[in-house]
Amino acid sequence: MGRGRKKVESKVARPNILVFLSDDHGQWASRPYGNRELVTPTLDYLARTGARMENAFTPCPVCSPARASFHTGRIPSAHGIHDHIGEQSVGAGHPGITGQTSLAEVLQGQGYQTGLVGKWHLNHYRQAPPGWDTWFSNATGTNARFGAQPFYEGSHRVELHGNQAHHLADRAVRFLRERDRERPFYLFVGFTNTHTPHEGEPERWVQRYRECSFPDLPDVRPSRAHGRLRFHYPSDPTERREANAQYYAAVSVIDEMAGRVLDELADHQAERDTLVVYTSDHGHMNGHHGLHTKGNATTPQNFLEESIRVPCLLSWPGRIRAATVHPQPVDHCDLFMTLADAAGCDCAELAGTRGRTGRSCLPLLSRSPGADATAAGAWRDTQFCDYGNARMIRTDRYKLIKRYPGPNGHFADELYDLSEDPDEEHNRHGDPACAATAAELTACLEAHFARHEDPVRSGLRVAALPIHNAHEPWRVDPTGR
Repeated sequence: MGRGRKKVESKVARPNILVFLSDDHGQWASRPYGNRELVTPTLDYLARTGARMENAFTPCPVCSPARASFHTGRIPSAHGIHDHIGEQSVGAGHPGITGQTSLAEVLQGQGYQTGLVGKWHLNHYRQAPPGWDTWFSNATGTNARFGAQPFYEGSHRVELHGNQAHHLADRAVRFLRERDRERPFYLFVGFTNTHTPHEGEPERWVQRYRECSFPDLPDVRPSRAHGRLRFHYPSDPTERREANAQYYAAVSVIDEMAGRVLDELADHQAERDTLVVYTSDHGHMNGHHGLHTKGNATTPQNFLEESIRVPCLLSWPGRIRAATVHPQPVDHCDLFMTLADAAGCDCAELAGTRGRTGRSCLPLLSRSPGADATAAGAWRDTQFCDYGNARMIRTDRYKLIKRYPGPNGHFADELYDLSEDPDEEHNRHGDPACAATAAELTACLEAHFARHEDPVRSGLRVAALPIHNAHEPWRVDPTGR
């Protein structure tokens, strides 16, 4: 990265902002987080030059709600999107985040030139929503190859063929080359290769990974504690190896294309003036717990660690200390506030919008160790998620999942002691020895949502809210019929 150029100190108080938000990229699936076989030099570079958030989570383990939380800074029970939106089917009438202020609008108001390239998945993709100067997106972006779904540049339909990541990188590079050099920019790049179906990746990458032993992928059977399977991990060894090779290849292709965009920054000597973020909408399971995909892999919906943990790397030379690891829990709502803070926005004013639970991470990432220690001492020690009529609170040791009645019934609450049961196989809810812990966590969870949810858009009202798709987990027959 940088092609040997002499380092240039940042001369701007407000950085350019470049966000890579991939799809279904599990935290475990990158070398900075310990994967032993994946080749991810760009992610390695970001980790060396910036900060790695060790405990980064999604607010919801499925696409559209997680993305809405990033773009609005609000939890799902405040922005009102609770499952993936079927934009070309039953979910076509869903309002998405229409009428809610997005990060792009906030930054545009601060004088930023804004551009989106890739996955949006919050409906109305055929025309740029408010806040975006440049727009290149499609419906759901769930296939590595173009041709399966139409893309739109502004409101103009574009027909392209080949691997999506290559074309998205081309568009991102074009944005950087054609931008107004007198203004800071905010560029959002939504790669999708790691989303199913896992196929069609470049053979030069897939061939490399077909020979792997995949020591980071467990070979286990599903636990009865996790409900009924909706998406099965391939049982045939040959099919499983191919699916894993394609997924690993997808990660490396995304990494390679993100590197192209960073090289373009370096060519324009803009690298040191740019805050770069790499993250994913939510995690992914490749056989973890014997499951495949994410929070909707089971009925009822799950909050398993591999579903909710995401990679999160932030690099801003001269402002974020290099090669640092931070253990505090952070999520997409925190990223919203962090980027707004970096752009000079009034975070106190932004926090006045109901459901914006995030805080800026910049004090944690400062070059000053003293400032870092002060910020860390005041940081929260819990993480909350919600997915429709299910809610989660997680501490360092415990995870409580509270399930509320829905159209397909009322499922049991869950409590896991992560220190003794990291695979979440033994539900301790109802165990007298854990009664006090369950009561304390329940009170904390319910107080959090009482404070931050929008009563009209709450996930506890999913039966009355607009339908997202034909297979919402709270409407699926739990018997599988």
